[in-house]
Amino acid sequence: MNATDDEKNNRIDHEQKERSNKMNDNASSGALYGLGVIGAAIYFISTATSFWMGVLGVLKAMVWPAFLVYYALMALGV
Repeated sequence: MNATDDEKNNRIDHEQKERSNKMNDNASSGALYGLGVIGAAIYFISTATSFWMGVLGVLKAMVWPAFLVYYALMALGV
């Protein structure tokens, strides 16, 4: 092995570590989103008055951040 091979290996190792760190930084937001989906699904299903309203509740639970942002911006007058 020569010096250029060592440099390539070091660069590749460094890039893999950076990529790994970036993925780990997003892990907590994914967990928070998942808990929000579960909580929203429980709420929407528990308040459903019929089967199809429960199905609609599950769909709403998957897109609850869109509702949150929409109503927040509406409240701010944006």
